[in-house]
Amino acid sequence: MDGDVAVGVKRGSDELTMYSSSPSSLTANGSDVKKQRLEESPPSRVLHIRKLPNEVSETEVIALGLPFGKVTNILMLKGKNQAFLELGTEEAAITMVNYYTAVTPQVRNTPVFIQYSNHKELKTDSALNQRAQAVLQAVSAVQDGSSPSSDPGVLDLAPPPSPVLRIIIDNMFYPVTLDVLQQIFSKFGTVMKIITFTKNNQFQALLQFSDPVNAQQAKLSLDGQNIYNSCCTLRIDFSKLVNLNVKYNNDKSRDYTRPDLPTGDGESTNKDHSLLGTPSGALASYSSGGGYSSSLSLSQGGGAISPLSAAAAAAAAAGRVALSGSGVSGVLLASNLNEENGTTQASSLFGVYGDVQRVKILYNKKDSALIQLSDGNQAQLAMSHLNGQKVFGKVMRVTLSKHQTVALPREGLDDQLLTKDFSGSPLHRFKKPGSKNFQNIFPPSATLHLSNVRDGLGEDELRLLFSNSGGTVKAFKFFQDRKMALIQMTSVEEAIQTLMDLHNYDMGGNHHLKVSFSKSTI
Repeated sequence: MDGDVAVGVKRGSDELTMYSSSPSSLTANGSDVKKQRLEESPPSRVLHIRKLPNEVSETEVIALGLPFGKVTNILMLKGKNQAFLELGTEEAAITMVNYYTAVTPQVRNTPVFIQYSNHKELKTDSALNQRAQAVLQAVSAVQDGSSPSSDPGVLDLAPPPSPVLRIIIDNMFYPVTLDVLQQIFSKFGTVMKIITFTKNNQFQALLQFSDPVNAQQAKLSLDGQNIYNSCCTLRIDFSKLVNLNVKYNNDKSRDYTRPDLPTGDGESTNKDHSLLGTPSGALASYSSGGGYSSSLSLSQGGGAISPLSAAAAAAAAAGRVALSGSGVSGVLLASNLNEENGTTQASSLFGVYGDVQRVKILYNKKDSALIQLSDGNQAQLAMSHLNGQKVFGKVMRVTLSKHQTVALPREGLDDQLLTKDFSGSPLHRFKKPGSKNFQNIFPPSATLHLSNVRDGLGEDELRLLFSNSGGTVKAFKFFQDRKMALIQMTSVEEAIQTLMDLHNYDMGGNHHLKVSFSKSTI
């Protein structure tokens, strides 16, 4: 770390308005096109963070970067409510920026703005930046597994007592599953076992890491944060248990070191069943963490962590509407699209994650489209899964638009048919409350799930149909009733393209093929 160099205070381009997905920042930026230009700032491992709340601590700023890699330096500009954060590698910084492009970073319930700095490294005077350096030293000690040598008043980082964390979910307006917890916590180390249960009418979990240091790092970074926007707050403490005894692998408990465990009723382990109530053994007393609230939800593009794709699906499964006051637009801006595709193909792809109401291809930018879904939750879900996906050789970009709706053109003014209304479409997957479609929302994958297959149609015909769409079929499997099948393409990109072409394909006899992404492989 560069210690004895004059303090570097960044001015100029670092003071520009950063692109963020928060509604206020979108308005400030003025247009979707300008947002895209701001995204193209040259990457740097130094990040500029603005609009921090008053009295924010160094620990809170460092925690923004902790899930993405080692934080190597920090400079707080408290008078300006700003900070600079240096990560160990440029790749970690890119991952962090990609993640917070799709998800508004929050500190103490306040949206903050993150962008690349023009500095390639952060040079700070250790004498003038003493407290921040002490906190950073303590956090680094946890990351390295050693004992922190900082002032104990700066940060309480006693040696971790246990590899097992006790997790309580407050304000659980949406369901949280074992798989969601595994996705979130595995960023910090190897998750070995999880047991979930309800106690005192609260959803709780015990989660065991392979190493107590990983447990401490996860607790430091995640305690007090929200799994989903404005709700499902994580309250984390160490358990008195040092090892969990998991008897069954199912939707209530999982031992990732023992995939051979039964589900509890003689069925194979790949089906969902409920079992276990409260695990045996003493539980740690819980003291409420005075943590700050952040939104961890939803991003997958550019290699960012993706804790919340599953949670958004769970939220959709609950059949809830967008939280009041969340202010999230249901309109997305998708760019870098294939210009030869029209509104119908865009509707087919985004319709996997929500009910598309309208699609408008931009008149002066035919590779970009505004896509309106039923609500902000569906829009965030689609953005989390589709941003950064490669389609027809181009990396698609998906962001929240400043528009609240897509306006239909006045009659006779849309001679190029660039806008289409899908509000009455029979293809909407999520119109019916409690539909099984809510439980089958998965990220884009090379394997596609086919349903509503016409009677008498065989494997050869379906293989030919998908091959003619420009892909190569690697594997195929009919379900027992032959009305459904799995088909595996050579890549995720090919699967996305064939879904866009063949979802709702008319096979004759009033049979329209339904295509979605599958979590299975053949």
